[in-house]
Amino acid sequence: MSLPPYPRLVAGVLPLLAALSVPAWAQQHTEHQAHQSSSTPAEAAAHDHAAHAQPTLSLSTDPGESHAGHGGQEAAKPLTPIPLPSDADRAAAFAPLAPMHMHGDGLHSYWLTDRLEVWDADEGRGWGWETSAWAGSDLNRVWLRSEGESVDGKLESGNLELLYGRSVSAWWDVVAGIRHDFGEAASQDFLAIGVQGLAPYKFEVQATAYIGEDGQGAFNFEIEYDTLLSNRWILQWQAEVELYAKDDAARGIGQGLASSEAGVRLRYEISRQFAPYIGVSWERQYGNTADFSRSEGADRDAVHWVAGVRFWF
Repeated sequence: MSLPPYPRLVAGVLPLLAALSVPAWAQQHTEHQAHQSSSTPAEAAAHDHAAHAQPTLSLSTDPGESHAGHGGQEAAKPLTPIPLPSDADRAAAFAPLAPMHMHGDGLHSYWLTDRLEVWDADEGRGWGWETSAWAGSDLNRVWLRSEGESVDGKLESGNLELLYGRSVSAWWDVVAGIRHDFGEAASQDFLAIGVQGLAPYKFEVQATAYIGEDGQGAFNFEIEYDTLLSNRWILQWQAEVELYAKDDAARGIGQGLASSEAGVRLRYEISRQFAPYIGVSWERQYGNTADFSRSEGADRDAVHWVAGVRFWF
């Protein structure tokens, strides 16, 4: 049987290629044997070991050493580990700051109206305010604080405080000054001393003791906390208690725990400096203070739905 043309061509070329490759293989094999026969046993063993050895990776950053490693003239040097910084190194890199560098001596100011709100009450439309402001440096400031409320166009109660504040830590100030009460009853003045600042977990705290006329004393404690629902929606929790050292029937104040207030307000920050809000406020009076209110026909408890604005500059 005769083969097709292409298989006959392949069958004729294969013996020719095999005949040409035999002399080249024989020459390479002969040269390899001659090279081994001219080497000593130790050199032959080293040659066989080097043929099976894995290549080494040099971590040297010196170009000259890398060149020498490729030529096999010398081994690569190990990379020296970076030493850990010592206390002397840190002191040299970060020199102690002078007090003037830690606390700027420039004068700044800040005004915050935390609550300016209205509500409906049995006696008529009510509105209230709570404001604080300061001017000064990082360490020394003059503070202005005020709060109060009016019902049916009549100012029921209010106060104004002028204080000097001194920073005693990164988050706390000690304040001292005077407080002036005004409203339906006769006005009175107090000496004030207290602390204010940011407690752990970002609770804003304000605690102030007062010494007034005729041996009257008072203590006010207020705490606030903001819950961020989003970048714009913020829920503010607030609680406040007030105590007095003695009865003052002319002002409707009883000895001991006089009143407490708690509230929650949801605000939307149109900008960081202006935010309208809505919320609810609950107030309660205790002891003789509640008795004085009942004698005038008022309840000891009051709940108000409020709406207002908060702004700062």
